[in-house]
Amino acid sequence: MRLRIAMSVAAAALLAACNPSTETADEAENTEMTEAETGTTETETAERDIVAIDPQNDPRVWLEEVEGERALEWASGQNERTFARLRDDPRFEEFYQQALEIYQSEDRIPYGSYRDGYIYNFWQDANNTHGLWRRTTLESYETDSPEWEVILDLDALSEEEGVNWVWRGADCLSPDNVRCMITLSDGGRDAAHRREFDMETRSFVEDGFVTPEAKGGVAWVDRDTLLVMLATSPETSTESGYPYIVRRWERGTPLEDAVEVLRGDTTDVGVWAFRNEGTDGEVHMMASEANTFYDTTWWALPEGRDPVQLPLPSKSSLQSIYDGQLVFTIEEEWSPEGSDETFPQGALLSFNYQDWLDSGDIAVETVFVAGERESIGGVGATASALLVQIDANVVGGLSAFTHGGDGWTREEIDTPENMTLGLTGTSPDHDVAFLNAEGFLTPDSLYRVNIAERTTSPLKSTPQRFDTEGLVVEQREAQSPDGTMIPYFVVRREDTVMDGTTPTLLYAYGGFQVSITPSYSGVRGRLWLDNGGAYVVANIRGGGEFGPAWHQAGLTMNRQRIYDDLIAVAEDMIDTGLTSPRHLGVYGGSNGGLLTGVMYTQRPDLWNAVVSAVPLLDMLRFDRLLAGASWVGEYGSPSNPDEGAFLQSISPYHNVDANGDYPEIYLFTSTADDRVHPGHARKFAHLLSETGHPYLYYENMEGGHSAAANLPELARRDAMLYVFLTQKLMDEDAPEGSAE
Repeated sequence: MRLRIAMSVAAAALLAACNPSTETADEAENTEMTEAETGTTETETAERDIVAIDPQNDPRVWLEEVEGERALEWASGQNERTFARLRDDPRFEEFYQQALEIYQSEDRIPYGSYRDGYIYNFWQDANNTHGLWRRTTLESYETDSPEWEVILDLDALSEEEGVNWVWRGADCLSPDNVRCMITLSDGGRDAAHRREFDMETRSFVEDGFVTPEAKGGVAWVDRDTLLVMLATSPETSTESGYPYIVRRWERGTPLEDAVEVLRGDTTDVGVWAFRNEGTDGEVHMMASEANTFYDTTWWALPEGRDPVQLPLPSKSSLQSIYDGQLVFTIEEEWSPEGSDETFPQGALLSFNYQDWLDSGDIAVETVFVAGERESIGGVGATASALLVQIDANVVGGLSAFTHGGDGWTREEIDTPENMTLGLTGTSPDHDVAFLNAEGFLTPDSLYRVNIAERTTSPLKSTPQRFDTEGLVVEQREAQSPDGTMIPYFVVRREDTVMDGTTPTLLYAYGGFQVSITPSYSGVRGRLWLDNGGAYVVANIRGGGEFGPAWHQAGLTMNRQRIYDDLIAVAEDMIDTGLTSPRHLGVYGGSNGGLLTGVMYTQRPDLWNAVVSAVPLLDMLRFDRLLAGASWVGEYGSPSNPDEGAFLQSISPYHNVDANGDYPEIYLFTSTADDRVHPGHARKFAHLLSETGHPYLYYENMEGGHSAAANLPELARRDAMLYVFLTQKLMDEDAPEGSAE
C-alpha cells in the first residue's frame, strides 16, 4: 500500500508493537513477548497490608531519572544479581546458542518491500550485527539463491561514526525512487535521525535533508520538498512527547525556516503528515491529528490551499486510495452529515476523494462490513484490486475488491487454510503482492498473490526449527464472569495427561486493539515446547481479534473485564487438568506487562512464575512518563477522580501487600526505552525488595522498547527468559527466589 504515514499513531505510541516479544520481520519470531474492581473480597481486603504510596511524593521517584547515576548503579546491581541466577544456570549457554542459531540462520525468509522492480530487504546475521540494507530483482528474489546488492552497510557506518545505529526504515520518493529518507535510531530509541540518501551514488546526499534526533517523521512532497514533523524541544512537543506542528521544508533552506502548514494542540497525542498515492497516479498530501489515541482529525493538505478537514468520524483509519475512492475503516457507528444512512462500527467504507475536494460533497459506499467474529486486518491497493485481509475467529482469509459503476464487488482469493496471514508488498502502481502464512506449528511461508487469477502460490518458506511430531493445537473457550466466552489456543503434546503437571506458559496482551494470532516461533519451540512445556495464547478483550467492539469493551473503567478474562482462562486451564498453579506461568510485555502485573497482585495464587516485560506498573504516574500521556484514551486519566480511583484499584505498584504470598516475578526492561519508561519496572522491583517479596530484575542498557538492539541481545534476552520459566515451572525443586 502506498499510504506513507511517517509515523502513525499506533506506531508512535504503541506498537506494535508495544509487544517486546516481536523480534524481526526476517524470522517473524514471536517469543510471546471478580467480585470487586480490585478482584478481591471485602474480607480479603481487610486482611491485606497494602503498601501506601503517595504519587505526589513517591519515595522511589529517583528511579525515574533514566540515566541518573544512582538509578543506573541500582540497575547494574540488580543485573548482577539476576545474572548470577539465570546466566550462571548451566542451561543458559545452551539456550543462548540455540536461540542465536535460529536468529542468525541463513535460511530465514528475507522479507522485504517491492518497488521499481526490486525487493528491498534489511538483513542481520552473525557477520552483520547492525545489518545490511540490500535489494535484488523480483526475478532473482523468486529463486532459491537471490543475488543481493548491498545498498548500505550499517555495521560499517556504525564503526565509522561511533554510534550504535539501529535501522528504522527508508522512505523513497516515487516514481523513480532515487532519493530516500533513511531513519536511524541510536541504540533503539523511538527518537531517531533522518538523512537523505541517493540510490544512484549509494551515499548520503551532501548538504541534503538531515534532521536532528527527534520523535516524529518526514514525508516527501517532491524531490526538493519535505513535510517535517519533529518533536525537538518542549515547544514543539505534545504532552506525550510527539510533534504537533507540520512544516514545509524546501531544499537549500535552514530547517528553522520551514513554513508552518498545520498546527495541532499540545494536548494532542501528535500530528503526522503523509503522502497518499492512488491507483490513477494521483498524489495527495494529508495529515492525521491524533486528538487522543483513538480520536483523530484527518486533514487534506492540497497544494496552494489551506488545510481542509476530511469528513470522517473521529474513530476512523485511512487505508488507501483505489479507483479514486478514499478507503477507510470506522471504529464507531457513523451517520455522515446530511445523510440518512448509518454505517456500523467496523465497516470498511469509501468515497470519491477528488469529488469531495472539489465540491465538499461525499457519497459514501460500503466496501465490507465485518461480522461478529470477524475483523479487518491488512488493506492494500494494487493496480487492479483492493486486497483486504479478513480474519474469522482468529483465522486469516484474503479477498479482492474491485470498484465500478455498481459499487464494490468482492471475490475470495485462495489462501492456505487455518493460518495467520499477513499481507505485504502492495502498491497502487503494480500488481505484485505477497502473503505470509504461519501457525503455531507451521513455519512461516511466503506466498506470491496472483491477483488476476485470485490465487496464491508458495514462494519461500522457513524450515522447521523444532520437533512438531506429537504436538497438537486446539482452540478452547472460557467463560468470563459477565458471561462472555473468551477463546484461547493451546499448544501441547497429544498425549498430555490432564493431571495438572504440565508446565504451561500463558501469553496475552489485551489492549490497544492489537490482535494476538497464532504465530510460529522457533525459539519458543526449541526452548520450551521441545522440553515438554505447553503454550497458551488467550484472545482476551482489549485486543482487536473481533473488531473495535472487542477492544472498546475493556477501555478505561471497564478494564477489569480484561483481567477477569485472563483469570477465567487460567482457571479453565486448571479446572480441565492441563496445568496447576505450581506449573503455570504468565507472560506479557508493555501493556501486557501491566496485564501480568495485575495478575501478580490480584490473583497470585494462580501462578508460580510471572514475567512482566517493559511494563507499565505505576498507573497513577504513567501519564507523566515519556509517551504515557498518549495512552489516557486507553487507560483513563489519573487526574480524573473516578478514573483515578479505578486506576489506583488496579495499579500493580499501588496494590502490593506487604504480607502477601506472591510468586516470583521476573521484570525486564531497557534503559533506552523512550516509550514505556523503565522507571515502572525499576520502582516495582525496588518496592518488592523492600517488602521482601521474591523477584528478578534485568535492565538492558540498549535496545529501546524491544529490550534488545540486535540479534545476540535478542538471544540473550530469550535465553534468560526461558531459564527462568524452566526453573520455576519444570524443575522439580523450583527456586523460591529472594529479595535484596
